[in-house]
Amino acid sequence: MKKNMMKILSPMLNLPTPASISFMWNFGSLLMICLINQILTGLFLAFHYKTDINLAFQSIINMNRNVNFGWLIRSFHANGASMFFIMIYIHISRGIYMNSFNFKMTWIIGVLLLLLTMMTAFVGYVLPWGQMSFWGATVITNLLSAIPYLGNSIVTWIWGGFSINNATLTRFFSIHFILPFIIILFTFIHLFFLHMTGSNNPLGINSNFDKITFSPYFMIKDLIGLIMFMWMFFILTLIFPYLLNDHNNFIMANSMVTPNHIQPEWYFLFSYSILRAIPNKLGGVIALMLSIMILLIMPLLNNKNFLSNKFYPMNKILFWIFIMTFLMLTWIGMQPVEYPFISTSQIFTTIYFSYFFINFYIMKLWDKLMTY
Repeated sequence: MKKNMMKILSPMLNLPTPASISFMWNFGSLLMICLINQILTGLFLAFHYKTDINLAFQSIINMNRNVNFGWLIRSFHANGASMFFIMIYIHISRGIYMNSFNFKMTWIIGVLLLLLTMMTAFVGYVLPWGQMSFWGATVITNLLSAIPYLGNSIVTWIWGGFSINNATLTRFFSIHFILPFIIILFTFIHLFFLHMTGSNNPLGINSNFDKITFSPYFMIKDLIGLIMFMWMFFILTLIFPYLLNDHNNFIMANSMVTPNHIQPEWYFLFSYSILRAIPNKLGGVIALMLSIMILLIMPLLNNKNFLSNKFYPMNKILFWIFIMTFLMLTWIGMQPVEYPFISTSQIFTTIYFSYFFINFYIMKLWDKLMTY
């Protein structure tokens, strides 16, 4: 039994890994920990959840008050989603900075994983059946009505009626339950392509001459990262469990009362800001999709002399401008749709999309300067 286990684990433990990779490479393993946490806690929550618009909100209250450690499991699940997205965004940011999109298939599967995770989080946010769950679902699903000719039919088909109802909640619960297993499948495909090429490294050079085994060196490094992650996670979960929640979601969904300001969870706010920045509905939906899909063009804009931003000082500055733009769009998404937030979101939306092309042209310019 022990020999068979070692045969299975051996390819991972003895994986040749670049000696120079830093703590910024820890976030991939932390994402796997987040995914396991979400699946396990979600499974236990599903035992007590009721897919009925009259009972869903009460079933959440029942979990918190009457189920043994239900409050803890729910807190782990709700805040685990936030930690999941924090880890994802840092993981992608490191990939952009260190040009990990050189590995085209790994990058493409990674972007698909991001889309699947966002879809899972969106349908999961509807399940507590609070005010923001209901109205957030209404607003976001209604965006599909912008699709010419078929839009309204698609929305009615997704809702299972002419408004969000029992059928919608049951469908969303089913989707929320099944998608994590599809995410696991894509994660293994992601790791398969990563192990085909090996990890990137901070200098972006060929590291075949300087590799060490994953175990014990990077296992210890990952373990230190895990301890720091768990420390932050437990502080968020046990001391500030409702820090990232919307206060409207403590009120049961009521289709007759609209909240003053409808907004999605914080991790969707940058896309929501981009959606609101475009005055045309269809244009806003296209911009919303492009805010994620634009990551797919990065491997195509990758014709440069050096394989890391370490050697491109102007691009380093551009990268941090991009991060600040992302944070500003997230903050603007929390604000009401009024002056000056509309015009500000339009400016930052332009900067957000411009980054991907300006970054490429400045790299090409720097390559020419270095050549002469």
